[in-house]
Parts: sequence; C-alpha cells; structure tokens
Amino acid sequence: MSHSITQKSALVVSAHSADFVWRAGGAIALHASQGYQVHIVCLSFGERGESAKLWRLGEMTEEKVKAKRREEAQAAAEILGADIEFFDMGDYPLRADKENLFRLADVYRRIQPHFVLTHSMQDPYNYDHPLASNLAQEARIIAQAEGYRPGEKVVAAPPVYCFEPHQPEQCNWKPDVLLDITSVWDKKYQAIQCMQGQEHLWEYYTRVALQRGVQAKRNIGITEARNITHAEGLQSIFPRVTENLS
Repeated sequence: MSHSITQKSALVVSAHSADFVWRAGGAIALHASQGYQVHIVCLSFGERGESAKLWRLGEMTEEKVKAKRREEAQAAAEILGADIEFFDMGDYPLRADKENLFRLADVYRRIQPHFVLTHSMQDPYNYDHPLASNLAQEARIIAQAEGYRPGEKVVAAPPVYCFEPHQPEQCNWKPDVLLDITSVWDKKYQAIQCMQGQEHLWEYYTRVALQRGVQAKRNIGITEARNITHAEGLQSIFPRVTENLS
C-alpha cells in the first residue's frame, strides 16, 4: 500500500500470527485511530508451536493450521485497523536467511515507519521471539544504508519498542513507556477473541492490560486527570532525542 507524505506510519514485526494481538493490539488500534498507517509483518503463522488447540482437533495438517491462523490474524488486523502481510518463514524453529532479511528491509523502505514495535531481545521460553527482534533491528539498519538499493529513499531512525513478553522477569524486559489504551481496549479485546486457537490467553492478557493500566495511572503528570484503566508496557531500545523533558 502506498503512503502519503503527510501520513504517519508504524511497523509491527511479529514472530507468530497472534503475538501482535496480545502484546501490541492496543498500540496498533490507538495509532490507527490517530490516523497512522499501521503495517504488521507476521514472520510465521505459529503453526507448530502456538496452535495446540487446533492440532488436538485431529485430522489436521500444517497447511490447514496455517490457513486457520492466517484467517484469525487477518480478522484481528482488520478490527485493529492495520494492514498485514505474512512471510511464512515457519516456526519452532523460526530461521531467517539473507533473502528474508532483505525482504523485511524492503518493507521498511516501503512503509517508512515513524516507529517500530517488536519482541523483547531475550526470551528463554521461545527462541523465535528474540530472532524476530534481531531481524527487525537488522533490517532497520540495512534500510538506513545508502548503499542498499542505491537511489531508493532510505529510512530515517525510527524508534524501536519491545512489547511485553509473556514472562518479563525472565526476559530482562523492563517497561519505560506505559501506553494508555483505555480508549481502544474494546477493540483489542475483540481482536483477542479472533485468536480461537489460544483461548487460554484471553483472560491472561486482560489482566496484563489492567495491571499496566494501574501503573500508568500512578505515573501520569499531576495536571492530567485521565481515567486510565488499561495500558500496554513497552521497552525502548534507543534514546529519545528531545528539547523538552516535561
């Protein structure tokens, strides 16, 4: 999809087809509602490791699972107001070659994102997640290089935020941004409900949003009187450049 010069954009790099919903659905819906063009890249469908409920149905094949996961992810993206594309790189293990790296760098060039959301840099429970994070960051660097496809518009230096892993303490993940998603929580929960294959996570991520909402409310400025109920935590990788610290 082409993007107008004035329209802001965002890129979400998700290892599996449901990760973007649990961890960044609020951020996606919020920025889409603010006029951002949000583009999601799902590196895999999570067909092997994250589709247990589907496999237990019996008479299931990898292609059938992929088709179901694609359908769920597309429905969720539509609710959140985002575009989505699938690299179909496989999961458990997710592995990237140079071709996939360049393919993602080309997405950066096309989207010209104002910010990027992806996984934590560590996750001892799921090695696909840090690989996705590394791929997102390396593709960003390549997309910034003048010598990569000379003549194309390079990418600036979009901030990269790591969204919340399932067990943050074990992933050395510590939020330094709390995003108020109260206004779009209903949309996020509607998108969560698209993920029929992982129903056990619906209430877990509701509790995460409520917890972060309490923390966000404690941290807003003294003059702000917003009634925050739901939030998402993010960890920034790069320093913020500013002329104003308020």
